[in-house]
Amino acid sequence: MTAGFPIARPESLGFEPRQLAAIGNAVKNGRLRNLHGVVVLRRGALASEQYFTGQDYHWGSPLGEVVFGPDTLHDLRSVTKSIVGLLYGIAHAHGSVGSLDRPLLDAFPEYLDLRGEPARMKLAVRHALTMTMGTEWDETLPYSDRRNSERRMEDAQDRYRFILDRPLVAAPGARWNYNGGASALIAKLVSRGTGRPLLEFAQERLFRPLGITRLEWITDRAGEPIAASGLRLTPRDLAKIGQLVLNRGRWGDEQLVPADWIEESSRPHAQPPDQPVRYGYQWWLGASAFGDAQASWVAGFGNGGQRLFVLPELGIVVAVTVGNYDQPENWRVPMAVLNQFVLPALAGGPGE
Repeated sequence: MTAGFPIARPESLGFEPRQLAAIGNAVKNGRLRNLHGVVVLRRGALASEQYFTGQDYHWGSPLGEVVFGPDTLHDLRSVTKSIVGLLYGIAHAHGSVGSLDRPLLDAFPEYLDLRGEPARMKLAVRHALTMTMGTEWDETLPYSDRRNSERRMEDAQDRYRFILDRPLVAAPGARWNYNGGASALIAKLVSRGTGRPLLEFAQERLFRPLGITRLEWITDRAGEPIAASGLRLTPRDLAKIGQLVLNRGRWGDEQLVPADWIEESSRPHAQPPDQPVRYGYQWWLGASAFGDAQASWVAGFGNGGQRLFVLPELGIVVAVTVGNYDQPENWRVPMAVLNQFVLPALAGGPGE
């Protein structure tokens, strides 16, 4: 056992070991640039774990060159959103956060002036979960640019007023738009509904039952965890989150997240424009080529190349950490890990 997982020989889990080991060669020759760590699980067992050395940042602050290992915390960036979605599902099961059709402004009575707009009162919890709020929001600019909407939210005197007061540019539910403010609202609903600080609730209901004891959740100026991008975990512990999703919310003898919430979170609720993926409740949905077919996955995506892939049909979880922050094609390295190494290893492809 290591980090809560039994260890198995890769071949006993259906993998070609040389193909998985080839990830290290691809890092050395620059094909997988600035890859920091990869953890691969199958059938709940640890099939492969590899760590490398590279440049890293702590939520935008440079750390220099870091020698990564099993116990090294790493920014998850927007994979944090997917974990916040699980926390909402836990709170929802306990009746703490109300209906998904509840108007968002019902949870923020202090913004009485915003309730005067009938269209704004149509903004519901499910629109935040699916990023279909229809409000003006732009995260296409680099996060180092203060015009980026997430940066503007973090700089605002009242972040929740800033999110809820954005101009409406589409009917709620009609159009998907990437929105870190939506995740911040979901997190605030959890803390207000449960009457607990978000991190305290997360530790009791999710992290400690999973055996996750080393973590960091970067906070804003008010001391609240940054729900859109602030969580730091080890890759092993990130893989535990993936295994929990693969197990439909069950860990050992405990049902930590309701199975029906995992199912709904993993079902397509929105279509990001011009992208070959769909969106659930704070989770991305897609598929990769696998032999002559397609292997469906549910995933958390994070800036820099952070990824948590869950492939239910194959019983696989892949956690990937990378240091290519704010780079337009930072998705290439984690997708290459999955599509050019992990899946070919399972399909019996040649080594490299």
